Amino acid sequence: MTGLLPEGFHDRLPPFADAAARLERRVLDAAFAHGYEQVDPPLVEFEGALTHRLKAGGARDSVRFVDPVSQATLAVRPDITAQVGRIAATRMGHHPRPVRLSYAGAVVRLRGGKIRPERAARQIGCELIGRDSVAAAREVVGVAIEALQAAGLEGLSIDFTLPDLLAELAGDMAPETLAALREALDGKDAAGVAAIDRAYLPLIEAAGPFDAALARLRESAHGAALKTRLDGLAEIAASVPAGVALTLDPTERHGFEYQSWLGFSLFQTGVPVEVGRGGSYAIVHDDGAEEPAIGFSLYADAILDAGLAPVERRRLFVPVGADPAAAAELRRQGWVTVAALEGEDTPAAQLCTHILTPEGPEPA
Repeated sequence: MTGLLPEGFHDRLPPFADAAARLERRVLDAAFAHGYEQVDPPLVEFEGALTHRLKAGGARDSVRFVDPVSQATLAVRPDITAQVGRIAATRMGHHPRPVRLSYAGAVVRLRGGKIRPERAARQIGCELIGRDSVAAAREVVGVAIEALQAAGLEGLSIDFTLPDLLAELAGDMAPETLAALREALDGKDAAGVAAIDRAYLPLIEAAGPFDAALARLRESAHGAALKTRLDGLAEIAASVPAGVALTLDPTERHGFEYQSWLGFSLFQTGVPVEVGRGGSYAIVHDDGAEEPAIGFSLYADAILDAGLAPVERRRLFVPVGADPAAAAELRRQGWVTVAALEGEDTPAAQLCTHILTPEGPEPA
């Protein structure tokens, strides 16, 4: 055995695994303070449950296998949101709406991407199920920011998008024309958009700092049709705490496959990829009824790999013969104590930064 792992998988060793656990706890505690109670769905489910629970969602990136017990096709979750939707629609279907749920766990993807090649990751998030109103969006965006700040992140920014905007504006446009227009907008190809319909050019121009981008959308030919939606977006943005930068890219669709009227990406200065993503979506019940929801997911690995989560290692070496009551009191104060098992043990060997002396903790 060589100790090698499959491509896209990795071990997280101390003290970084401890930092990951602290990050997760701080995020979940911030969510709990806003009424989001934790659920813990299993790593594996029936494929159909993951594929059909979210409207416009699927399990395209899931690892599948046949269960030797039931002979049914199972899938390892690539995302936890659909599982939370299943819980809300079934086990908690009787619960008064909205339902506020949080979660944290491992996800496994069939393949990694160019920017994020890892196939296994930790996902932490919150879902507000039963509403996708402006008020619900304000709450979810605010909780996401507060959770990241509680985890020690600063220099945050939010990029808003309107995932179903084009579908709303295009109306009865021919499917092949709509597909070509989507491709041109995705590539910010102004010439390609103009060749199809110049009225959609403002959707490219309205990308950038939030206030200026929103003003361009209001002034465009689509401004009147979008007034209610843009007013709601402005209200959400106005609730964001000072110091968080805001941008708008109304036609951005990458990563928003199942979101509906609102999507947002969370960024941190110094991190080349998103540290989180969220938006509104619909949960499909077993009878086909659709229920609105809105939520966010944070990506712990992106935060940890960028070195943004504090990696603390303050360990107190307790020599043989030291007062155990003194060590117990220091643990209650927040110290990590490591007891010597033999007289030859040293602080350096036990990776300790301090040593317990009769006068108290001293630097080792």
